[in-house]
Amino acid sequence: MTFTTDIQEDPDLRPYPETSLPDHTQLPDSNGTFVKNFQAHPQSILLTESITQVLQKLHPDEQYTIGQDCGIYWRITEPPEKGAEAPDWYYVPNVPPLLNGKTRRSYVLWQEYISPLIVLEFVSGNGAEERDKTPWKGKFWIYEQVIKPAFYGIYEVNKASVEVYELIGGQYQLLTANERGHYPITTMGIELGLWQGEYKNMELPWLRWWDLQGNLLLTGEERANRLAAQLRALGVEPEA
Repeated sequence: MTFTTDIQEDPDLRPYPETSLPDHTQLPDSNGTFVKNFQAHPQSILLTESITQVLQKLHPDEQYTIGQDCGIYWRITEPPEKGAEAPDWYYVPNVPPLLNGKTRRSYVLWQEYISPLIVLEFVSGNGAEERDKTPWKGKFWIYEQVIKPAFYGIYEVNKASVEVYELIGGQYQLLTANERGHYPITTMGIELGLWQGEYKNMELPWLRWWDLQGNLLLTGEERANRLAAQLRALGVEPEA
């Protein structure tokens, strides 16, 4: 993992000396912008809730963290938030969920070094921002060349589409979907794809997880509803 504290191509000055790099408690945790749309927050919750059981099995020591519209700081700039990207959803393995007993305000690469395994962006415009390869500025370039998550997904709900890239040889390669239209993340034993259905009173093509056998990973509420339906089929009325 490499990160930059002195970028010749950028005129911004460093607000901190190299001997006193800030941590997540000293860096801004928001840039003051509004949430992209009403769908973005439920989408993040859906991804997190349905993958929790998988992550608990992968990390019995509970050493992982999930970020939802939370900054990843990769360089020192002025103002500080210019040196961060805030993916809509990301997962980092093998790091503590808390730092010094405190909830994370951001994820700071020069503090922890471990790259996210997966970064997901939810497109609200035309997708140009998420695919921007401009050196030092473009989101795609920053993920590929600096933050380096193993997988980068670009989800466009209005087009009912998702692109998934894998970092191979230092560059992102666009993956081809399998026969189910999903993208395997084999190191985690899961697949990523689109599911048409209703969640939080919205009928949409949601971004969701499956296992490698093609079984949809359910939220706790979905598991409870499925169990209730099975009990009713057996003539047993579930307790309220």
